[in-house]
Amino acid sequence: MADFDIESQIKDDSKHTSLFKKANSPVSLKFEDVTYKVNITKEGIIRKGIKVEEKTILKGITGAVLPGEMLAMLGPSGSGKTTLLTALGGKLGGKLEGNITYNGKPFSNSMKRNTGFVTQDDVLYPNLTVNETLIFTALLRLPNTLTKEDKIMLTESVITQLGLTRCKDSIIGGPFRRGVSGGERKRVSIGQELLINPSLLFLDEPTSGLDSTTAQRIVSTVWEQAKGGRTIVMTIHQPSSRLFYMFDKVLLLSEGNPLYFGKGSEVMDHFSSIGYAPSVAMNPSDFLLDLASGVTSSEETQEEQALVKQALVSGYKSNLADKLKAEVKAIDSYSQDGSSSKKMPKWATTWFQQFSVLFTRGVKQRKHETFSTLKIFQVVACAFIAGAIWWKSDTSHLQDQIGLLFFYTGFWGFFPLFNAIFQFPQERKMLEKERSSGMYRLSSYFMAYTMGDLPMELVLPTVFIIITYWMTGLKPTALNFFHTLSVVLLNVLVSQGLGLALGAMVMNQKSATILGSVTMMTFQLAGGYYVTHVPVFIKWVKYLSLSQYTYKLLLGSQYEPGDKYVCGKHVCSVAEFPSIKLVGLDGQVVSAVALCVMLVGYRLVAYISLMRIGVTKK
Repeated sequence: MADFDIESQIKDDSKHTSLFKKANSPVSLKFEDVTYKVNITKEGIIRKGIKVEEKTILKGITGAVLPGEMLAMLGPSGSGKTTLLTALGGKLGGKLEGNITYNGKPFSNSMKRNTGFVTQDDVLYPNLTVNETLIFTALLRLPNTLTKEDKIMLTESVITQLGLTRCKDSIIGGPFRRGVSGGERKRVSIGQELLINPSLLFLDEPTSGLDSTTAQRIVSTVWEQAKGGRTIVMTIHQPSSRLFYMFDKVLLLSEGNPLYFGKGSEVMDHFSSIGYAPSVAMNPSDFLLDLASGVTSSEETQEEQALVKQALVSGYKSNLADKLKAEVKAIDSYSQDGSSSKKMPKWATTWFQQFSVLFTRGVKQRKHETFSTLKIFQVVACAFIAGAIWWKSDTSHLQDQIGLLFFYTGFWGFFPLFNAIFQFPQERKMLEKERSSGMYRLSSYFMAYTMGDLPMELVLPTVFIIITYWMTGLKPTALNFFHTLSVVLLNVLVSQGLGLALGAMVMNQKSATILGSVTMMTFQLAGGYYVTHVPVFIKWVKYLSLSQYTYKLLLGSQYEPGDKYVCGKHVCSVAEFPSIKLVGLDGQVVSAVALCVMLVGYRLVAYISLMRIGVTKK
């Protein structure tokens, strides 16, 4: 009767056709005696040279999921569900022991391309629409055997299948921008994985934070995928009774120990046979979670709860473990039938295709942030304020003009630095998610990001210079104007590169902000404007200071060694003015070359840092 009700519910909820009738190549997933250990100190931080304690997160877990089956992993928080799911998905390194096979073979590049993994947190770009998000995913993940038009058609099919047609042109949204609902975001995340027609699909808490109706629809959609011959594994915290009876198999975990693995319809009989049955009619998942927590009544002490857990572990080992291991080993002959020996290329698309798609996506995503009303107002307002303060300041007020030029170095040193310093820390989760699924090369992402930012990052400083230059009485010739503008834009690009490098090295927004502030302030102090007599032991800092090189180039854009200015009743040489003489008007080419080296060097540091911190790990 329960099966009949499920079928009816699925038919009611699914008023759209399935994208793919069957999985490309069915996958049988086996895991035998899976154990995972981590090293921790008493403070919980792994450290070299200090005696550490080894903690076992997963303790000998065995099971198998066949094509057409959906496995639900249940257990209280901290029981090891997500760790096991990550291990089965081929994304967990470290001290992982045991045997995990896919059609009798270890995890491989071809299997990664045939596996979908939906994380608990929906990692999506907030400024893209639902349709754009899925199209960009399709263009990156689907192979070149499909044309661009085919990939777009498949995207439309996924949108229809997941019931996203109504919101397809709505932006995803985020903390500061209203977008689609939580259930729709989750369906978009699932849709990104369904695009590749995966034979093996992992989902981490797909119903977390959703109402029961939305959760029902999402699990119904996943159930429908399983009936198409796919192998589905999900973690789920506290499903309703309607959801519970959709699961073909259930794995119950407690503190890394397996308490049950088998058919969902037989789980209550197992615990009743070892003396644990609910006293009143209740949701099976609620009862199982209570058991996994060691709770059988409201008056048990922690010691009694620990004894309950031990009894449940013993019951699993004596009643299920040996039988389960024998069943898993017997799957060997079957699992080889669906295996594919075809060697797949590492990447679904070429480097240039990845670059092109990532460039377009990056521009669409970041243009809203770069040209936000607040940033435009900030730049324009500062430009007019600066123009008013330095209004028509000529060479008779040479010190004031020099102050304006150094203000250019400061304002357009800090502003792009702090715009860039947050980028990689903010995108870390997206990078890890997309890179782990083999969507693109790190080099194509980095080049697309760099090239996409060039036109956007240079618009606002250009507007700023246009406003202030003609208000403040600087030399009114096209040559001097474009000389000044080019120096400021070069300074912007170098400062941006410094911000990217610091953000990539630290990967923490707060720490990167502090480091960036200290670094840029040091460069400013060593720039040659504030201090004229720098002690020898710290004088070397000026050779690293992008502010000093920019300041020298800006002086060269306005003054030449033969220029004169009125000093009292005399006419003096601009080159001999104390503030200019300290920095000098010579060495313009050297300063330009130094900034160009920094322009490339900082970005190279950022790229290497992204590789070092492990965003490229598989």
